[in-house]
Amino acid sequence: MEILVVNPNTTGAMTRKIGLAAARAAGPGTRIRATQPAMGPASIEGFYDEAFSVPGLLAEIARGEADGVAAHIIACFDDTGLDAARSLAAAPVIGIGEAAFHMASLIAHRFAVVTTLSRSIAAIEANLVRYGLAARCAAVRAAEVPVLALEDRDAGAVGRIAAEIARAKAEDRADAIVLGCAGMADLAGELSAAHGLPVVDGVASAVVLAEGLARLGLRTAKSGPYAPPLPKPYAGIFAPFAPR
Repeated sequence: MEILVVNPNTTGAMTRKIGLAAARAAGPGTRIRATQPAMGPASIEGFYDEAFSVPGLLAEIARGEADGVAAHIIACFDDTGLDAARSLAAAPVIGIGEAAFHMASLIAHRFAVVTTLSRSIAAIEANLVRYGLAARCAAVRAAEVPVLALEDRDAGAVGRIAAEIARAKAEDRADAIVLGCAGMADLAGELSAAHGLPVVDGVASAVVLAEGLARLGLRTAKSGPYAPPLPKPYAGIFAPFAPR
């Protein structure tokens, strides 16, 4: 099977890192196609960036759907554009945030999320409520690391993330950690070994869940809110996105 992994930002180095993490998690016979939009922000740090990342993301989902991929993964921890992508695609669409939360809830009584910047906390907390897992989350913490700083191992980002994990253990009594950014996908094993508790990466979690849904033959429900969008004209630069 082939799984499409879309990094909704336009930073190629991050797309490559995400693709490698996805490939490591994939089972035999699964091909990972990692891609990114041709337009949009270089990183997604808050609601404004998120809004401008969605059209490019949907264009990539549409291409993958036309190619018949078995499943799609949105590799942004805020689950950017997830509902719109599910309306567009018949194949399953997995957001790495939702995937990581569910995986953590299966192995820990209470988990903490360590994300990049404080401005991301509200979106993550809202998603936890929406997914019914807020009570299982001890805290959402920010390491105050810009997303693109994760591409530079010498920028001190790993140390800041590690410090927040230590605080989550000591102050929040979390017994697992969820890494709250796709750009942290390569850090899970290292941080788990250093801190002696499970550290969950959403990219790997989403790959495993996507494989499972595909093997079970499960598709996105189309009788409710994820029904295909109704045909209508779209104006201006959005004309190519008009449902037909």
